Amino acid sequence: MIVRMASEETGTTTSAPIRVSQGERVDAGVSATRAWRTRLLVVGIVLSALNLRPAITSLGALLEEVRDGLGMSGSVAGLLTSVPPLCFAVFGVMAPRLARRFGPGAVVCAGMAAITAGLAIRPYAGSTAGFLAATALALMGIAVSNVLMPVIVKRWFPDRVGSMTGLYSMALALGTSVAAALTVPMTGALGGRWQSGLAVWAALAAAAVLPWIPFARARGAGSADSDTASPDSGTASARVEPDGLRITRSRTAWALAVFFGLQATAAYITMGWMAQIFRDAGVPAGTAGVLLAVTMVMGVPLAFVIPRLAARLPHQGPIVIALGLCGLAGYAGLYWAPAGGAWAWAVLLGISNCAFPLALTMVGMRARTGAGVAKLSAFAQSTGYLLSIPGPLLVGVLYQHSGGWGRPLALMAGLMLPQIAVGVLAGRDRIVEDEATR
Repeated sequence: MIVRMASEETGTTTSAPIRVSQGERVDAGVSATRAWRTRLLVVGIVLSALNLRPAITSLGALLEEVRDGLGMSGSVAGLLTSVPPLCFAVFGVMAPRLARRFGPGAVVCAGMAAITAGLAIRPYAGSTAGFLAATALALMGIAVSNVLMPVIVKRWFPDRVGSMTGLYSMALALGTSVAAALTVPMTGALGGRWQSGLAVWAALAAAAVLPWIPFARARGAGSADSDTASPDSGTASARVEPDGLRITRSRTAWALAVFFGLQATAAYITMGWMAQIFRDAGVPAGTAGVLLAVTMVMGVPLAFVIPRLAARLPHQGPIVIALGLCGLAGYAGLYWAPAGGAWAWAVLLGISNCAFPLALTMVGMRARTGAGVAKLSAFAQSTGYLLSIPGPLLVGVLYQHSGGWGRPLALMAGLMLPQIAVGVLAGRDRIVEDEATR
């Protein structure tokens, strides 16, 4: 390589040869490729996170129209709001095994494709059964991506778990709130048919498939199991390997699973029913959707701040308590003055729902190894979502048979108390690998 150099004595320029070895050129090329793939991975994580909730919150905004269009009863609608945690429990537990075989990058890519297909098909299925089946397909893609995101972050960004978890949690909250806020107005702009308002979100999911294609082709990408693995690694050593860890022996793992389940119960009840609570209180449909969006958008800044704060604290219990108190205040407000203080209750419940990024952060902090994170993530999320299944369904049954929201809101507030208790236990400075081997 030749560079031009200025002479201090004469002010003229001369050519001076600088030799670069072949090894240095190869290292520079590898570094550039690795940097490019890391940036692409970040884009993939953000786009994927944007698609992890619109399938749910877009439905919540149009639940009344969907019920009327498909002839659903209140109990069946409650079943519909219970489908997300059921799918997350059933399909989430499969994620580590699929990641070991195909690589997390390939699994997440397939997950985004499943979300795209499910969202495109379900509005035009023509029956309740078809609508549920297409919804389950989309939720299957969400489930495996939910489980594998902490694994990818732990492996590729081990020194930035808090900030990267905050980044994709923030993107997740943004996608959630945007879908809640825009679904009703977009439905009107697209002709007023609820089918169009739901189907439009398939386009966002399709965009999320693209960044994962190079990692899917590499098979092992996104799963570096050794601390030195890189984004361009495609070898078998880059995959998530089993380590014989018996996660069920860990008390912290159980506490985290129950905490995850209870916060998921609160979140899916909120996403599925809060807009309806406001509409029943006399709030217009469009405003109710915006209020749901406010609840979701609170997670955008807080989902970035809370994981970073939690990662710096030895015990996350104080954060758990603060979030729980906000939830109790929000439920009390919905009972006493649902329309009069609607904006305040939406904000308080939005803060409370930030227990989700906190739980994801604790998953990354409570395990020492990548394999441990994979198992803890699958166990906590699958078990937690399994525990959360009855909640939204029970709310629908109570609402239908009581004719009001008093009993459902009492149930929500009652569940917040054990959520605080187990969250404090899960927030202790413990490592599941150590507990499981005692």
